[in-house]
Amino acid sequence: MTEGNRVEAVLIGTSAGGTEALRLLLPGLPKNFPAAVIVVQHLHAGQDGSLAQHYARGCALPVHEVLDKEPIWPGRVYLAPANYHLLVEPDKTFSLSSDEKVNHSRPCIDVTLESASEVYGPRAVGLILTGANSDGALGLAALRAEGGLAVVQDPATAMYPAMPEAALRRAGADLVLSLEDMAAWLGKLALEGTV
Repeated sequence: MTEGNRVEAVLIGTSAGGTEALRLLLPGLPKNFPAAVIVVQHLHAGQDGSLAQHYARGCALPVHEVLDKEPIWPGRVYLAPANYHLLVEPDKTFSLSSDEKVNHSRPCIDVTLESASEVYGPRAVGLILTGANSDGALGLAALRAEGGLAVVQDPATAMYPAMPEAALRRAGADLVLSLEDMAAWLGKLALEGTV
């Protein structure tokens, strides 16, 4: 990503330990946040949409589970629903897919990041947080290849370091930060709108 790109989408991938990580990260987003925030968290197939309500309680931005064909707007937090892959379409809408699991997961972080990288390219930021497998590593590499910025949680600070470690091995990162520093960085992004 070149200096001065206006960010349109922040994509967050997490798995094990993600609920705690997002509970720290999302409340730090100010109500004037300039980009859409798209969260892919590994969920069990039967989980309902209560996580969106849970995160909304501490977040200044509206938080909800994605609906199929929904347009993507800045200043909102979108959660991938359980048992569906979440894709970003070229017209900046979402689509939901019940295709086979990828990396033993549906939703799969790689699927979302790869589709978003084609749409947003250098106007996207990908964040990989705590998790117990390697999902997100290939997607983050695809995002960086399209000029997007890669931010990875410092594995030493992750409840489950496997996912950030895999992302660093496969994709590398522009920034490696603790959750606290990541929250501060996102706050700076809200003020400047560019990275």
